[in-house]
Amino acid sequence: MLRVYTYAKCSTCQKAVKFLRERGVIFEEIPIRERPPGRDELRTLLAAQGGQIRPLFNTSGQDYRALGLKDRLAEMNEEEALRLLSSQGMLVRRPFLIGSGKALAGFDPEIWTQALD
Repeated sequence: MLRVYTYAKCSTCQKAVKFLRERGVIFEEIPIRERPPGRDELRTLLAAQGGQIRPLFNTSGQDYRALGLKDRLAEMNEEEALRLLSSQGMLVRRPFLIGSGKALAGFDPEIWTQALD
């Protein structure tokens, strides 16, 4: 089953959920702040991103800025980054869809359509 990590106040997350519902896709919606994705899920997303860690981060978020991650991210190893993401869901780029061999961060209707077909 697909899991979609969302933040209720995120308009992009709302669009993604609407998109899935309109297409009759069965999924579990998970509040990312209260239940951040685990390291295994994040590793799957990391692999889908070609090993690039930056696309996993919500770089426009307040938490990202408050922690000074723009300057620190390049120095972090993979394990440190995954530990941080799995402990603070608001750092994860959202919406985050995972399951059935798919892992997507951020919502692009074209990319999601291709991935779900």
